[in-house]
Amino acid sequence: MLKGKFSLNLQAIEALFKAKMPPLIGTDISSSSVKMVEIVDAGKGMYCVERYAVEPLPKDSLVEGNINNLEAVSDALQRCHKRLGSNIKNLALALPSAAVISKKILVPAGQSEDDLEIQVETEANQYIPFALEEVNLDFQVLGPAPNSPEDVEVLIAASRKEKITDREAVATMAGLTVRVMDVDVFAAQAAFELIESQFPDKGKDQNIAIVDIGATLLAVNVLRNDQSIYMREQPFGGNQLTQEIQNKFGLTPEEAEAAKRAGGLPENYESEVLQPFMDMMGLEVARALQFFFTSTQHNQVNHIVLSGGCAAIPGVDESVAKRIQVNTVIANPFANMALSSKIKPKSLTQDAPSLMVACGLAMRRFDP
Repeated sequence: MLKGKFSLNLQAIEALFKAKMPPLIGTDISSSSVKMVEIVDAGKGMYCVERYAVEPLPKDSLVEGNINNLEAVSDALQRCHKRLGSNIKNLALALPSAAVISKKILVPAGQSEDDLEIQVETEANQYIPFALEEVNLDFQVLGPAPNSPEDVEVLIAASRKEKITDREAVATMAGLTVRVMDVDVFAAQAAFELIESQFPDKGKDQNIAIVDIGATLLAVNVLRNDQSIYMREQPFGGNQLTQEIQNKFGLTPEEAEAAKRAGGLPENYESEVLQPFMDMMGLEVARALQFFFTSTQHNQVNHIVLSGGCAAIPGVDESVAKRIQVNTVIANPFANMALSSKIKPKSLTQDAPSLMVACGLAMRRFDP
């Protein structure tokens, strides 16, 4: 068996493979906040958003995906869980994709699981620049290899052990238990599967770019038939807008962040601060897609799905669509779900783009 396995994508962790997955809270620890989502089975193939909560993180608690202040993150996790109001203490967490080395490989079909694990471990040695005892390693069989019928395509992933133990530690300090460790980009893809039915022909044979714009990073993941064909991250995010508000109106970082969310800024805010920021965002998205066109055989995207905190800015979808001339929508993985009486629909719609990872993690409770 692979040493210290962690769960990847839609694969249940090995210890729980034979048991039914326990109820889970999907928990996304991002650079600016902790987000929790609980989804339940509503029957007849429907899901229901039972509850969700968002708790801000103190500045620099996470730096480049690494937990910089265990106590601050643990406290925020505890506050978020209290605000959530759930008695479920099992969490599904995610590692940032930058902390995970992943690689698709081809292996002969029809191998036993033991033989497959030995081959994966051998292959992993070629791609991972650390000793295997320093990493947690996992793999997932994706299916038959596209151009090689006698082989299967396998995704292998590895992360340094301390990346996982840090996240387990903050949960334990908050009185919670990590049951699943996923990767943020795969969790977001799982949430995207709840959205793709809105596209013509459910997005079949189309290039769909999920563009996540958070506090510090713009991340692009281009999907084709539910498989990622391109990923890129570049520094750009909502913190730049907060900084501009501070500079323009002489506010503290906290005041600028609050005003950005609640409104109430002077009349010239939209024309002199917000619109230039949105124009810059359109340019950054166009730049990221240009890299996609020049480094792959593809020369177009059919749809853009905006997620992350910046996707909640009113009119940002029209701004990006106008700049790039591509159909652009705001991510809402909850659009076809029932809502419990605890949920305010307007608030959920506003927060939905930033809850993609937490939603994908919450869906892990329905793993077979």
